[in-house]
Amino acid sequence: MFLLPLMAAAQSPSSDTESSELSELAMLIAKADSGDTVFLEPKTYAVNELLIEKPVTIDGQNGAVLDIGSEGFGLIVMGENITLQNFEIKDSGFGFMDDFAAILVEDSKNILIENLTLTNNFFAIFVAKSEKIEVSNNTIISNAERQTTSGNAVHIWYSKDVEVHQNEITGHRDGIYLEFVEGSMISGNIVYSNIRYGLHFMYSDDCSYIGNEFRDNISGVAVMYTDDVVMRHNRFIQNWGANRYGLLLKEINDSVVEYNIFEANSVGIYSEASNRVEIQSNEFYNNGTALRIMANGVDNRIERNNFIGNVFEVSTNSRINPNHYEGNYWSQYEGYDLDRDGVGDVEHRPVRLFSLFAERQPLSLIMLRSMMAGLLDTAERVFPVLTPKNLVDPKPAMNPIQ
Repeated sequence: MFLLPLMAAAQSPSSDTESSELSELAMLIAKADSGDTVFLEPKTYAVNELLIEKPVTIDGQNGAVLDIGSEGFGLIVMGENITLQNFEIKDSGFGFMDDFAAILVEDSKNILIENLTLTNNFFAIFVAKSEKIEVSNNTIISNAERQTTSGNAVHIWYSKDVEVHQNEITGHRDGIYLEFVEGSMISGNIVYSNIRYGLHFMYSDDCSYIGNEFRDNISGVAVMYTDDVVMRHNRFIQNWGANRYGLLLKEINDSVVEYNIFEANSVGIYSEASNRVEIQSNEFYNNGTALRIMANGVDNRIERNNFIGNVFEVSTNSRINPNHYEGNYWSQYEGYDLDRDGVGDVEHRPVRLFSLFAERQPLSLIMLRSMMAGLLDTAERVFPVLTPKNLVDPKPAMNPIQ
């Protein structure tokens, strides 16, 4: 990996250094035995590419500040059974060619990073070719303005058994980024106001994303080229604007999206070339389009969801429907329930004709509330010509599903 040449330049704690705060921190680590805890004083330590290989705990006691000085990496972890906790680390270097990070973890195992504050870094935590890594209860803040001059908060590459829990992340390019990661658990994080994705992952099978909140990120959340993903009890909210999605699914297979809330997004879920995905028991509130699903994905099941107050409930790009819809609650349903069994007696067609016009001519949205738009939608539902004839929910719920 491109990071490896930098390792030769890293400052080992056993190296000869000048008398400075950097050498003091390095010498504290050098004097410690394996398994010891190194307690830092409540002051500022200058650090730059400080290599940690020994199995120790570095504890800042909630008062120490590690200042990288806006040049290069901060801490470089290459070992096993290392814990970093209870300090602030700030001001990593920036580079177009180098992914400078406050904390770089590479070729490592059993690493815990917890209760840190990471401020104004290019990349905050960069993990590569490692396993059994936990990143928990950290506050990660930066002030990114452009994608080309910013890095990710938590960046994980070619690793396995990674846990990212209960972090607050804002102001980076991507909040959490995973690529070629196996068996990760991302849970309980609050990720907001990042300038690209709140969560962005690719080629990362058998991963779970549970109980996170992704809010007001420029492009929402993107899940790509991955199998066997579980996404439950997350909140995707206020990702509003051109090309913004609560959740983007691209070439995702055999996965589960359930018990999530999609609220106030331009598009709640956008799905392309994704197959056998179970989209069940979710809440879609006040989105522009709740579900936009392309016809190149097959055998997806959309069941027992609540679609409430969305401008468009479902949109697609074909008259062919290779997916299954059943038992959802649709606030735009105009049918009836004569036998009072809680299920509509007539099917519901969630694709509005006007959504096709709006996709081709966005300016036509100014006519959305007009009588003509309503008449066109009603006529299309009775005699479908342009919308998918078989994209229906045969058993729509009469009341919101609890």
